[in-house]
Amino acid sequence: MTTTVLIVDDDPVQRRLAEAAVRRFGFEARTAENGAEALTLLRTEPAIDVVLLDLVMPGGMDGHAVLAEMRKSGLDTPVIVQTANGSIDAVVNAMRAGAVDFVVKPAGAERLQVSIKNALRVDQLEEEVRRMRRRASGSLSFKDLTSRSPDMDRVMRLAERAAKSSIPVLIEGESGVGKEVLARAIQGSGERRGKPFVTVNCGAIPENLVESTLFGHEKGAFTGATEKHAGKFVEASGGTLFLDEIGELPLDAQVKLLRALQEGEVDPVGAKRSVRVDIRLVSATNRSLLDLVKQGKFREDLYYRLNVFPMTLPPLRARREDIPDLVRSFCARFSAEEGKRVRAVTPEAMAMLTRYGWPGNVRQLENAVFRAVVLADGDELTVAEFPQIAAHVEGFDVRVPVAPGQPIPASGAVPEPVREIVRVEVRDPHAMSLVAEETGEMKTMDVLEAEIIRFALQFYRGRMSEVSRRLGIGRSTLYRKLKDLGLDDEGKAEDAAA
Repeated sequence: MTTTVLIVDDDPVQRRLAEAAVRRFGFEARTAENGAEALTLLRTEPAIDVVLLDLVMPGGMDGHAVLAEMRKSGLDTPVIVQTANGSIDAVVNAMRAGAVDFVVKPAGAERLQVSIKNALRVDQLEEEVRRMRRRASGSLSFKDLTSRSPDMDRVMRLAERAAKSSIPVLIEGESGVGKEVLARAIQGSGERRGKPFVTVNCGAIPENLVESTLFGHEKGAFTGATEKHAGKFVEASGGTLFLDEIGELPLDAQVKLLRALQEGEVDPVGAKRSVRVDIRLVSATNRSLLDLVKQGKFREDLYYRLNVFPMTLPPLRARREDIPDLVRSFCARFSAEEGKRVRAVTPEAMAMLTRYGWPGNVRQLENAVFRAVVLADGDELTVAEFPQIAAHVEGFDVRVPVAPGQPIPASGAVPEPVREIVRVEVRDPHAMSLVAEETGEMKTMDVLEAEIIRFALQFYRGRMSEVSRRLGIGRSTLYRKLKDLGLDDEGKAEDAAA
C-alpha cells in the first residue's frame, strides 16, 4: 500500500503546492486545514504514515498545540514541521515537542522528499526496535502484527480470543507464514505475558533424542548423559511451549506427549518420579494433521487433544496488502544492521514485489529484502536489487552481463559466475508495442500523433465532429493537423465514405 502523507496547513495555496509535490514523489496525500481536523484524521485513519505540519495556524490550535496533543494521546506518527519562520528557537521547540524534522517555507522539492523519506525510515526503524524488544521480553502483542488484509485480521481477532484463556491452540499454515510470531503474540496478550516462551522444532530433533529433549533426563540415564537435563517442558513451566512442525513427531514420542498434556507432568528419562509442569501449549504445522491421522502417521487421540482451537494463517500471496509494510519494516531493520542508508523502495520495485507469488512466504520476503539491502548502492531499493524476483514476474526484464564467448542465457536465467546486475528494465509488452519501433527505439511524437488520428478516423468512420470531440481538439485544429501530418487525403476519403 502507498505511503500516505497528511498535509496540515491553513493556507490553501500552500496545501495545494505541498499536495502536488507529495503526489509527484509517488505518495498518497491527505489534507487538513487546521489542527483539530488533523487530529481527527490521525485518530480515525491509522493508514497515515507521515504528517507535514504548519506551525503557525489560526483558530486556537497551531502546530505546537497539535504536537502536544499528539504526545498526550500517544499518537507516534512522525511529524515534519514547516513554517516561514526559520529561527533557531522555532526549530528547538518543534524538536522538543516531538518533530522528527524541520523545513522552511517554501521548501524545495528535493529537500521535502528527503525529509519525508528520512521520517519514514526513522519511524520504521524505531517501531522495529520496539517490536524486537517486546519479542525478547515475551510481551509481543497483536498491536505489533497490524495487517491490512481482511483474512489476516480475522485470524488475529480469533487469536485474541484464544489468548484470554489457556486453551490449546493449533496454528496451521504454509512454511514461513509467521506461525511462531502469532504464537508469541498469543502469549504476550495473555496471563503468561513476560513468562518463558520455549520453541521446539519437532522436525529438527533426532528421533533418539526426542524424549530427552522434551521431557529431560537424569545424569547417567544413557550413554553420553553426563549431566542432568531439565527438558523443554520444564523450561517452559509457567509460560508457553511452542511445538513447531508437530506433525514430524515420531509415533512413540506422541504417546508420551499425550500423557504429559493430559496429566500435567513429565517423566524424565532415568528419573524415579514425575515432574509437575504448568504450560500453555501452542502447536503448529505446515501439513494437514487430519491427513496424517488417516495415513496412520499421527495419533488420532493426540490430534483431538491438540486441535481444540485451530486457526489457519493465510499465505503471503493471499494477503498482498501486507507486503509494502513488511518490506519497509525489513528494509529499516537491515539498513541499520548493515550500516546502509537505504531510505525507501521505488514504486516500480514495490509493485513487482507485490505481484510476486512468494512461495516461501514472509521468510522468503525477509531474506530477499536482506539481500537487496546488501546489494544496494543508493538510498533506494530498485528492481535491480531483486534480480531473482524480477525474473519470475511478467513485465520485468532482467538483463545481465555476458562474458565474451559465453552463450546468451535464457530469459530470466543468470549465469552462475555473474554476480552483478547491469540493468533492470520494467517493460509492458503491449505498451512497448504502442510507443516503440521494432528496433526498440521510441517513436517520435509526430508518428504517435499520426497513428492516433489515423486510428480515430477509422474507428469513428470519418465522422470528423466525433473524431475532434473524442480527441479533445477543435474541428479546425483537426483539419490543420491532418494537413500537417499529410493525412488530409485519408480524412477526405473517410469523410466521403461516411
